[in-house]
Amino acid sequence: MKLILLSGGSGKRLWPLSNDARSKQFLRILDMDGQDEKVSMVQRVWEQLKKNGLSDDSYISTSQSQVEILNNQLENEIRLVVEPERRDTFPAISLAASYLYSMSSVSLDETIVILPVDPYVEDQFFENVKNLDQVLNDSGADIALIGVKPTYPSEKYGYIIPEQIDNNQFYTNVNTFVEKPHHSEAVSMISQGALWNCGVFAFKLNYLIDLLIELGLPIQYETMLSQYGQMPSTSFDYKVVENAKNIVVSPYHGYWKDLGTWNTLTDEMTNPIVGKGYISEDSINSHLINELNLPVTVLGLSNIVVAVSPDGILVSDKDESPRIKEILKSDTSRPMFEERRWGYYQVVDYSQNKEKDQILTKKICITAGNNLSYQYHIFREELWTIVSGEGELVLNNSIQTLKKGDLIRIPPKTMHSVKAISDLEIIEVQMGSNLIEEDIIRLSTDWSEIIKFCIK
Repeated sequence: MKLILLSGGSGKRLWPLSNDARSKQFLRILDMDGQDEKVSMVQRVWEQLKKNGLSDDSYISTSQSQVEILNNQLENEIRLVVEPERRDTFPAISLAASYLYSMSSVSLDETIVILPVDPYVEDQFFENVKNLDQVLNDSGADIALIGVKPTYPSEKYGYIIPEQIDNNQFYTNVNTFVEKPHHSEAVSMISQGALWNCGVFAFKLNYLIDLLIELGLPIQYETMLSQYGQMPSTSFDYKVVENAKNIVVSPYHGYWKDLGTWNTLTDEMTNPIVGKGYISEDSINSHLINELNLPVTVLGLSNIVVAVSPDGILVSDKDESPRIKEILKSDTSRPMFEERRWGYYQVVDYSQNKEKDQILTKKICITAGNNLSYQYHIFREELWTIVSGEGELVLNNSIQTLKKGDLIRIPPKTMHSVKAISDLEIIEVQMGSNLIEEDIIRLSTDWSEIIKFCIK
């Protein structure tokens, strides 16, 4: 059995902590047994996969923009299948399946399980995941789903209507699906034994490979990668699940929750305050999440969430917090905080002078042993001030040491990289006519390869 975890998302529902570079699954605000520091949803799920013996058979399907943060948070333990561009779940799953088939030589009889990268579940949930292989073999079904027993008549989930309920069986046939019904419909369906669709399903690899052939789509990974922009941009549910002739569902009766909005996420926080701040005792059921080094105080306000980050400030009634996605749908602001494979950066200030030159100030933190890529920029000049730590600097193929207090000027088209010997903090001031993240030409990310440039 192989698992494909889907990692996507635009990062709007948990703004301002989440953004286009750091979706909800990467926010480090959850507690986990045995961990002193806060963890993200993806870190929590990965630990559960390891605990249940599933991590070695797991792959993550993601977009290029999330590769570095996944490597940072999961410490390069993972195997990634990277979309060349964002489309939808059908092309993403198809690309991953073609990788397993043509690059990893996975048997066509192998069970493939698809699941989100961020479910908030008990460990028992993964026993149900393991059982999907047996469910497919016993039922002969095209697709096997996991359905969650509803706890209330929600309008934001899809519902699976089984043909009959037998608590002594691992699975039952599926009658139909209803996507996000009205409250009254949800009440009626729950009374009939309907289950929430939690986005977990399984199929034999040959089922999807045969379907791709039937649709005239490539099954070789390299070919699909080169033609990815021509793949139909549609969901797997719409393209495959809704057209499958034989579907079964395996009920899960344990705890499951989608932590996709501030009101659901704060329910699972053990401490009402993350970061610097204070909440008065008469502020009932209120939470403060503060990523800045400025104190925030909440007085006499109940049932609210206050979230503060370099991207902005949210003050919202918890029940109204899901509206933030709609409000921000046309926002195109650049992310002010990003995690990378080497550490993270935070935008401190941005301005434009009288000559129309742009000036961007960043705090860059590189963790010990990691390095930036060997790179140069076309349009911008950079000035570095070393605030703390020690490192090695490569500048136009020459090597020098870095220490606290050093000042480094990097003109446009100057090749440069730095490796942190100890945790390294740099204040970087960018100046130029076009300050964009895309203004970067990477020559290498491997430090041993970078040193070879200097030896030459």
